[in-house]
Amino acid sequence: MLPAGTTKEQRIAMYKTMVVIRKFEDATRELYTQGLMPGLAHLYVGEEAVAVGACAALRADDYISSTHRGHGHLIAKGGDLKFMMAEILGKKTGYCKGKGGSMHIADLDLGILGANGIVGGGIPIAVGAALSSKIRKDGRISLCFFGDGASNQGTFHESINLASAWRLPAVFLCENNLYGISVSQKRHQNIADVAERAKAYGIPGLVVDGNDVLAVYNSVREACDRACGGEGPTLIECKTYRWGGHHVGDPNNGALYRCREEIDEWKARCPIKRFGERLLSDGAATAEDLQAIDEEAAAAVGEAVEFAKASSFPDPDDLYEDVFVPDNA
Repeated sequence: MLPAGTTKEQRIAMYKTMVVIRKFEDATRELYTQGLMPGLAHLYVGEEAVAVGACAALRADDYISSTHRGHGHLIAKGGDLKFMMAEILGKKTGYCKGKGGSMHIADLDLGILGANGIVGGGIPIAVGAALSSKIRKDGRISLCFFGDGASNQGTFHESINLASAWRLPAVFLCENNLYGISVSQKRHQNIADVAERAKAYGIPGLVVDGNDVLAVYNSVREACDRACGGEGPTLIECKTYRWGGHHVGDPNNGALYRCREEIDEWKARCPIKRFGERLLSDGAATAEDLQAIDEEAAAAVGEAVEFAKASSFPDPDDLYEDVFVPDNA
């Protein structure tokens, strides 16, 4: 019997999205190692349950702001795999015409306010969007993803303070993967839980198992209900882990500053395997169903890769398009 809270169809959709994210990131790593990707790839492998659970709790017109590790967020919010992959390869068919790359993908039509290469840079953007929603009374929620390292930035504190004071419809979601680049949270903070910082701003602070997609979904859903009711923002901390290094070029998947036992321990908590086993035990899916989902995801990502490879790079003259120039310049 399925536990209460979501339908069978919703759970299958969540699982599918998690698998697509994993396949997409695996393909991105391969393209990077082949020298086909400009810039760096900050992969989301191991953290899939956070993006999927959070975005599943949002409506289609709600906003998100993302991070340098944003592929999973964008896919979970409905981003097109082909346009995303083309952008990652710097092609003109990409979301930002090849000018943004991996860390700066945006799709305003989907409420994706942009990934952001600046640590903590997306937090005030989400608060600005939340303010606009309150002024326009359109009922839209703004959810911002950020990491444990970003919670030390001034943008974090200023943004939460403003959102709390003005009771803005915002959800602050910290993806605590335990490391700010190569620095353990134990070394850069004197608290165990980032959620503790909510107390200073008079808002709820929750700690959630970030490898449990349904736990993430339920916590974000409650935060959205609170925000829609005019009660202001919530800070949710999802405990999770990135399997690889800070970026693809980080030696030995970050083993220089993380012990192998810790990496293996978190890999054993794989959010996709865990949720798949739950679907099987709940009777929501069969082993054949999960295999079919895996194959479909691989095919979809493969099509995106071929689309991106076949696309053209921007022309040199494209550099001057989509750039704001004042009339008196």
